[in-house]
Amino acid sequence: MAGSCVMTEASAPPPASAPITPAWRRATDEPSLSEVFRSIPAAPRGAGFWRKLLAFVGPGYLVAVGYMDPGNWATDLAGGSAFGYTLLSVVLASSLAAMVLQTLAARLGIATGRDLAQACRDHYSAPVCIVLWLLCEAAICACDLAELIGSAIALKLLFHIPLLFGVCLTTADVLAIVALRRVGFRYLEAAVIVLMASIGAAFFVEIVLAHPEPLAVLRGFVPQASVLMDPRQLYIAIGILGATVMPHNLYLHSSIVQTRRFELTDGGRREAARFATIDSTLALAFAMLVNAAILIVAAAVFHHTGHNNVAEIEDAYRLLSPLMGAPIASVLFALALLASGQNSTVTATLAAQIVMEGFVSLRVAPWLRRLITRMTAAAPAIFAVALWGDRGASSLLILSQVVLSLQLPFAVIPLIRFTSDRAKMGPMASGPKLAALAWVIAAVVLALNLALIVSLFHPL
Repeated sequence: MAGSCVMTEASAPPPASAPITPAWRRATDEPSLSEVFRSIPAAPRGAGFWRKLLAFVGPGYLVAVGYMDPGNWATDLAGGSAFGYTLLSVVLASSLAAMVLQTLAARLGIATGRDLAQACRDHYSAPVCIVLWLLCEAAICACDLAELIGSAIALKLLFHIPLLFGVCLTTADVLAIVALRRVGFRYLEAAVIVLMASIGAAFFVEIVLAHPEPLAVLRGFVPQASVLMDPRQLYIAIGILGATVMPHNLYLHSSIVQTRRFELTDGGRREAARFATIDSTLALAFAMLVNAAILIVAAAVFHHTGHNNVAEIEDAYRLLSPLMGAPIASVLFALALLASGQNSTVTATLAAQIVMEGFVSLRVAPWLRRLITRMTAAAPAIFAVALWGDRGASSLLILSQVVLSLQLPFAVIPLIRFTSDRAKMGPMASGPKLAALAWVIAAVVLALNLALIVSLFHPL
């Protein structure tokens, strides 16, 4: 097909003189992200463990950035400042649940060659798929909204750029994403990993400066009955858990694992699933450490100095340096926030392209897809900030988490259902124990998301 850029073992990138793909066109049954599909070679047969793992490292980190985006910072700050280290157990539990669901997403893509959106299109009627697509688009725009506002807040804190102008400025990051996509998917993965490492390094320094109590931190990872008994703790715990599993990341992971050119045999697929699971588990463990670090810093710096109501990002920035006695503390905090916002925007871009191609077979040029997503997210942010100032931005951050919560069951339930179906998955279908664990996780996460939504309108 003219203008197609599908890459397989038998095809090569189009020559420089190839016609430019139109901004939009109707798709055949091509794989999602066809321009990078099976474009990255896996290690050859007989290669060692570490060489094979290195070939698969990358997709898990693209997924993990969604678990440490600006939308999660406020709940971590509120939990640490109000209750010390107690809610670290909630961070741990939510991360373990995410690891299971992301493993299922990767297995779906590897076993079937279909991402979650395409699997839904195969299974459900066209009207149902259109509804699922629109719900997912709303969730992606909500996530992008949180990232946009988070980046704008960081620019304001670092460079005193007015929030409204910062929102407009961060909208232009579409150019950076398009540029990275052009030079290769591996470069995009590398850029994400570098930004994640910078966030981790920033919070490592923050923890060193905060001097937390090691034994108290370790005790915080042990579940406490007070989390369920105290309505205030439960409210924040619901916020941490409810915003952890991002629905668009399930679509994303099921697609980007297919960028690896593994052997299309039962053995090759099993090996690919094994290394994809290691990749995503390690990446999500790193994201868990970052979320835990935010909460630990808030507990050590705010809770133990009597500042028990620090929930706003700007309040945390303002108080960190004076309370720590280190001017660099606030700067590192803001730089990490900026890196988090810029990093997370990559996942929204890719997920938006995947769900459009998967649900309704409509392909849009990446630059146009990114522009549509960012403009859709930017419009309410600009309107709210212009009308209500910083208070409007904070309200939109909360609203974005509600929209994400509402979309979650429409991604989690089909995922577990498909990966438990031997007719779809073959020998890689989930066994009874894994399927039961996934359904329990889904029930808990969905119940907590529902509780989060209710609590926003009727606080505990």
